[in-house]
Amino acid sequence: TPRWRLRRARPTKAMGKKQHSKDQLYITQTEWKKDWGGAKSNKHIPYKVLPFDCCAISLRPFEGSPMCTADGVVFDLLNIVPYLKKYRRHPVTGGPLAASDLIKLNFHKNSEGKYHCPVMFKVFNQHTHIVAIRQTGNVFSHEAVKELNLKARSMRDLIDGTPFGKSDIITIQDPSDGSAREIGHFSHVVEGLDVDHKAGAGVRHNDATARILGKLSSTAAEAA
Repeated sequence: TPRWRLRRARPTKAMGKKQHSKDQLYITQTEWKKDWGGAKSNKHIPYKVLPFDCCAISLRPFEGSPMCTADGVVFDLLNIVPYLKKYRRHPVTGGPLAASDLIKLNFHKNSEGKYHCPVMFKVFNQHTHIVAIRQTGNVFSHEAVKELNLKARSMRDLIDGTPFGKSDIITIQDPSDGSAREIGHFSHVVEGLDVDHKAGAGVRHNDATARILGKLSSTAAEAA
């Protein structure tokens, strides 16, 4: 009978260099490009799917006003404004995108500061099916909309009563299908596109963002 010896794997330089990324809920754009992206294989990406509360440009939790597109991709306003100004296209799909296409999201937090459904009061996590209503930007668990809107045949926003159609339900996160949130497929990551985030920090709720938010509010009001 052949005798097998087990040998302990030797720690590699790569393990030491990248181990810290596994302790985070996200990786930074710089880490992605330097350690995981570019010409290197995507097989070793530590976090394949972007968390629901992270900006699809910075790959970090959003800090300013969260915005989304009709296909449910979430961005921090502070990042998407300079990106659109420079590239005028969708950072994830690569298709055309204008500021007027963005929808301001209204996430709700509980007393502990965690994002949750304002109706079911369940805390959001990576396993939660999360949706938003196009007309209001209010964010709910899919369970709430399914039970209280779709099944009840009462198509009004569960917070302010604004009427909406089934096609106005935007999926922010579907735990059964994370393909749309796979970082390795993001257009700006694949192409290595970037913006000067130091310059972007200067748009923090100044006149430029105020005009954009005002325009978005007017567009939403006209649609309603």
